[in-house]
Amino acid sequence: MDILLEEFYKLDLHVDKFHNRKVFIDKKNYQINGITQSGKTKLIKHYLLSLKKSSYLYINCSDVRINIDELNNKLSKFCILNKIGIVVFDNYVKNIKLVNISQLIISSEIHYNLDFLNTITLFPLDYEEFLAYEHKYDSSALNHFFQLGGLPFMHKLQSDDRNIYLQKTLLLTLNNIEFEIIKFCAKVISQKISPFAIYERLKQTTKISKDKLYKSFENLILKNYLHQVEKLNKPKATKKLYLCDTSFKSALCIDKHFGRLFENMVYLELLKSDVECYYDDDIDFYIPESDSLILCMPFSNERALFKKIELIEAFIFTHQIKKVTAITMSLESRISHPFSTVEMVSFDIWAIGD
Repeated sequence: MDILLEEFYKLDLHVDKFHNRKVFIDKKNYQINGITQSGKTKLIKHYLLSLKKSSYLYINCSDVRINIDELNNKLSKFCILNKIGIVVFDNYVKNIKLVNISQLIISSEIHYNLDFLNTITLFPLDYEEFLAYEHKYDSSALNHFFQLGGLPFMHKLQSDDRNIYLQKTLLLTLNNIEFEIIKFCAKVISQKISPFAIYERLKQTTKISKDKLYKSFENLILKNYLHQVEKLNKPKATKKLYLCDTSFKSALCIDKHFGRLFENMVYLELLKSDVECYYDDDIDFYIPESDSLILCMPFSNERALFKKIELIEAFIFTHQIKKVTAITMSLESRISHPFSTVEMVSFDIWAIGD
């Protein structure tokens, strides 16, 4: 193990062109959580490369040469001997003992309850972060965002390789049941769906127990591969389901429904802004903190919006809604209302403005 630790210590780290994210690492202790390919490793290496090489030890815990028992026995002494002040456990697994060091950084899909570590949750790119990867900002940028989603590595792949590469990545990262759940969920994004309904569908084609499916579904929620939104004031009602990245849909199923994909994209922008939201009948997203509503209407016009407002008038008055925003692909407009500000805003303007 001493030989392997020496190899890790002498290894030169490399990072391709780095684009700043909305989160960053400083001199504190951190655990960085995020789905596969969300940019955890690149964020860590970018930070380490700003430091003196001899001051840190970077360990990728996925390396099959690591014997965890030997690592636990040798690491602390190795750090003292080489005066190492920073240790990074990338792709951390819980059997590895954390050393007492000046700065400790771990990364994992799973969140560990370690009070002495500050948590960074790294989601796939939001639209504003995505724009840093674009050569120019014009009408094509939003179309690229719909095609590629928010996983940074998608920019490096040719269009004919993206779906297969993403499928292989998920197959390597998830267990069989988790992958089947994700594949099914790609067909039903932005809809009300329960774990039981997923079980009922999957058991027709896959040998699976209800307990294992429920546990796998919960793990996907905990690891942020799937997200749920509650119905307002009805926590026991069936939740709406969203994917962590819209690229999963085209990679895992052939069903086309742009309206649901668009709603999923809007939700992810709200999620990354740390906004608490709920759905209700005919309401896509209700945000109590700002007394506002978000409606997903990609190709609608003023007439359609006016009819929608008539439909949800009771909700607007009951909940004292101050603002209704209809998110569109390109149309921008405003209609008069006696109580609320009602406007149509294009996705790109709304995502960057918020």
